[in-house]
Amino acid sequence: MPRTSRTEELPTLAAAARQAPRVALRWISEPDCEEELTHAELLDQASRAAAALTRLGVRAGDRVAVHLPLIPESVIATLACGRLDAVRSTLPIGLRVHELRDRLAEMDAKLLITADGNWRREEPQPLKPLIDRALAGSGRIPKVLVVHRLARPVSWTPGRDLWWHEQLAAAADSSSGRPYA
Repeated sequence: MPRTSRTEELPTLAAAARQAPRVALRWISEPDCEEELTHAELLDQASRAAAALTRLGVRAGDRVAVHLPLIPESVIATLACGRLDAVRSTLPIGLRVHELRDRLAEMDAKLLITADGNWRREEPQPLKPLIDRALAGSGRIPKVLVVHRLARPVSWTPGRDLWWHEQLAAAADSSSGRPYA
């Protein structure tokens, strides 16, 4: 009987993800909303996010500032940065405007990913206005990807601000269904 190598016996994560629709990420928000992503869905979203970041000019070694609450897109952004060998730099949610401004100036990020807002103690908390004030007068961050989480108006800077979901959809359209390599 021929012997198989250990590598042939163990399926890759991508192959396993295509075979079984197991939940990889379960997220429960404060307003009683639950989201689940299977391994395949998580890999697909990470692939789309990596393609979107690439289209926005992020390359290996570049810094990507991430100012996101604990939402699925935070995990997806981390995986996307890992695929590109980009450095994910976290900006904690509790920072004040002057602290955000100082950290952004120090890290010299190529791109910033944030959310329009977050739920905290059953109250919507806007996040994007803090980022806008921190970036006021600074030309250091050319693009801001905004994850849509709250059903309210969002301040917007044309040419700088882009919707996360639109960029991921455009990445999927441009790849013609092929996974990002």
